[in-house]
Amino acid sequence: MRISVIGCGYLGAVHAACMAELGHDVVGIDVDPAKVALLSQGRAPFHEPGFEEVLRRNVEAGQLRFSTDFADLAGAQVHFVGVGTPQVQGGYAADLTYVRDAFRSLLPFLGEHPDGPMLVVGKSTVPVGTAASLAAQVRPTGAHLVWNPEFLREGFAVQDTITPDRIVYGLPADPAAADAAREVLDTVYARLLEQDIPRLVTDYATAELVKVAANSFLATKISFINAMAELCEATGADVTQLAEAIGYDDRIGRKFLRAGIGFGGGCLPKDIRAFMARAGELGVDQALTFLREVDSINDRRRDHIVNLAREGLGGTFENKTVAVLGAAFKPDSDDMRNSPALDIAARIAGEGATVVITDPAAGPRLQAERPSANVAPDAHAAAAGADVVLLLTEWQQFKNLDPATLKDVVTTPWIIDGRNALDPATWRAAGWTYTGIGRP
Repeated sequence: MRISVIGCGYLGAVHAACMAELGHDVVGIDVDPAKVALLSQGRAPFHEPGFEEVLRRNVEAGQLRFSTDFADLAGAQVHFVGVGTPQVQGGYAADLTYVRDAFRSLLPFLGEHPDGPMLVVGKSTVPVGTAASLAAQVRPTGAHLVWNPEFLREGFAVQDTITPDRIVYGLPADPAAADAAREVLDTVYARLLEQDIPRLVTDYATAELVKVAANSFLATKISFINAMAELCEATGADVTQLAEAIGYDDRIGRKFLRAGIGFGGGCLPKDIRAFMARAGELGVDQALTFLREVDSINDRRRDHIVNLAREGLGGTFENKTVAVLGAAFKPDSDDMRNSPALDIAARIAGEGATVVITDPAAGPRLQAERPSANVAPDAHAAAAGADVVLLLTEWQQFKNLDPATLKDVVTTPWIIDGRNALDPATWRAAGWTYTGIGRP
């Protein structure tokens, strides 16, 4: 099929490349000429394992191209919209400016298509009720709107697009329109459906709620184990053993039960806040008041690391050198949006410490965006002369560090493992003072 993808950021670029990988003829549209130029060369503007290979292969094969001109999407039967919905300045709500702009630019190109109904497929994470209002704009053109939320994990985005664990269609209320839209989208995802990937067909509101409900549940699970870490630190218990024990209960599960410095990134923090804001607009804010505490616990973990380091350094960061291992909000990504690691580093630097940061993927990006930052090429260079080392992003390179050789370059062999990613016994045996999260 001929497909367009509007918005070529993290979500849109991956989706465009993967749709081409599934055999479709795809054009990606974005307003950023520099990004379009890079993608057109088959080069990824961000770090995502496996993405650049898929991108390059399909650009070279002629299955995938990119443009800044909306006229280049003419002839496409299906238009995916995957633009960002950041948090509004000074509030919790989602900023729908980019979504509205995308639909405004798309509307003149909607209408009849020789191969059947034309579809607009929303993939952006939006407040519940948004799809219904956008459908009112699309309907007069003869096209149909479907809401098809994404469930990408950074670091696994290609895998999650090509082999998702479920596909959700939010369809129009009119039965005839719903049937026509479902048939077209089934054709788009034919290869996925052949793999027996579950397909859930629902209404607009439910489809919109699926993504924010899922993210809110994950955020709650992370903050729950971090709250348990606070109790463990007060009692001498071990949160890693606690998590393992409760994780064996299949009603709970073991995933997302690692205590640490909390969640960040471009999705979970802003999505739970937008969810709370929308609940308030709907008059059911009490239903989500627990998310305020989820958010608060998350913020407290960052404070906790700063306090731990300060206290261990004698109550001040003045004239101290702090090595920070990690800048991205998670490993296998260079995404630094709402990164706990960068937030902690900035707070410590603000209190007078010399902070040296290293990150395998985000390091060069950080240096380019903030030339004044002290960015080192690797962990050993970052830790040279350090009074404390903070492991804040659990890259495999950091987990594989040899504590004996790292000890040779630091001033004080003390590591705070903000992700509980290291083996305490190994580091202590090498002569380090090891401090974990919620661990004795």
